[in-house]
Amino acid sequence: MFEYFPAQYSWNLGLLMAAQLGGEMSEIDEACRPLREFAMESDVREDAAAQRAWVEHWGVLAEKVQSFAARDEGNGHNLSAGKKYLRACVYWLTAERMASHASPQKLSAYSSMVQCFERGVRLRDEPIEFVKIPYQDTTLPALLYQAVGGGRRPAMIHFDGFDVTKEWMHLCGIAREFAARGISTLMVDHPGVGAALRVQGLPVNYDSERWASAAIDWLEKRDDIDPTRIGVVAMSLGGYYAPRAAAFEKRLAACVAWGARWDNAGSHGRILRDPNAARSITGWVDHALAYYGARTPDEAYEKICKMTLEGVIDQVTCPLLVVHGANDRQVPLVQAERMVHRAVNSPRAELRIFTAEEGERSTWAATCFRRR
Repeated sequence: MFEYFPAQYSWNLGLLMAAQLGGEMSEIDEACRPLREFAMESDVREDAAAQRAWVEHWGVLAEKVQSFAARDEGNGHNLSAGKKYLRACVYWLTAERMASHASPQKLSAYSSMVQCFERGVRLRDEPIEFVKIPYQDTTLPALLYQAVGGGRRPAMIHFDGFDVTKEWMHLCGIAREFAARGISTLMVDHPGVGAALRVQGLPVNYDSERWASAAIDWLEKRDDIDPTRIGVVAMSLGGYYAPRAAAFEKRLAACVAWGARWDNAGSHGRILRDPNAARSITGWVDHALAYYGARTPDEAYEKICKMTLEGVIDQVTCPLLVVHGANDRQVPLVQAERMVHRAVNSPRAELRIFTAEEGERSTWAATCFRRR
């Protein structure tokens, strides 16, 4: 992994995610150069001053780019404005994910991110519907990215992981890749992520089939979706959510774990207990308590331990793809190998390992639908 900040995993990861989503390297350097002093002097993971500085500098950059977008929009240059709004969205996302849940900065940055995202995709006329999925006694915010073409199209339900949002999912480009293959994508802020957590106060629950069932129920009512070709994909911690959903929701036609997560006690449980572990964000424990709806680390650990595919993965009866990084610092490769080995009732279970030299993502999910 490229390390702008030597030995600061969370900050390096945040920087690289911003670049992946469309940030400009010169602007990223503008936000990060003043932060180097913090990175050299301390471990930033639980350093409150460093955390505030990160949010401040990325927020200043986001505001500047957002002002450029507003200028372009005022001059009638909608496509250019839309692109800048989306870049400002990336920077607001990067600021927000490191902010403490106890800080008003978090919700403020999140609100600015959502506003920039919505303005950007509308000005660029992207094929996105902003929708709400009925779920229990509330709704889950979601984005439907529609594939081009008439008739009923296959669809992938996209769940998230631990520390990003449906807007991040769209900006990473996977929905465009599915659309190029004739597949629509429903990106859901499920319990624990995005607006479901930040605005509605819904912490995560381990039985992800509940969200999957709600999403499928909603998709089945549309006349542009083929109800027999609905799959699920989820990234990072979603490597547990997607297989869990596929095990108990038999309407799913395919499952992609974009990063394995066999036993969350061996990943989040370990990270929670080990202050030296590679943590994806600063203030990781603060976010974990909010994410899991826990008052204490011990309570969070109890909830983490419920997330295991032991006794679950053998109930997956649709095709399964697990993709995993060879050098993943948060989840060891053995978890991916175990997941595929134990998926004995899947008609096609495959593991694709990506090395440091590769920057691709598998298109295997598209072939699952064509073979049914």
